[in-house]
Amino acid sequence: MARPVPQIALTEDRAALVAALDAGASDAVAVPVDPDELAARVDVRVRRHAATPLTVGALTLDPVARSASRSGTQIALVPREFALLRYLAESRGRFVPRCELLEQVWGLRFDPGTNVVAVHVSNLRAKLDRPFPTAMIEGRKGLGYRLVAG
Repeated sequence: MARPVPQIALTEDRAALVAALDAGASDAVAVPVDPDELAARVDVRVRRHAATPLTVGALTLDPVARSASRSGTQIALVPREFALLRYLAESRGRFVPRCELLEQVWGLRFDPGTNVVAVHVSNLRAKLDRPFPTAMIEGRKGLGYRLVAG
């Protein structure tokens, strides 16, 4: 279940500020407000609300730092590889069809007629699977790819 999005209330009225906090706002600020203070408050709320690390077996993905490690070994990923691995991790155990990956990872609602998914999966396997005794990325013709706890 998704966590509620942080809300920062801006108001000129002190009573409205207290009411906003009582109603569930994450923070409240009286205006006029210093732009640096407001930016700092937003930053704190975003960091606290940021996604927690995803773990699948020995693999840990940190969505905020955009980093990946397996059994304590850092895995250097380019942004698209990270996005692909994160989507597979969020769908752990389920075969994800190529068309779904194209839409969710590449933002394409059409098949470009290339092997872009296969190439990125191959690159991920080289970084995530080959250095370790068990594979985590499984592919099945007609079904797609899935990430398993290796």
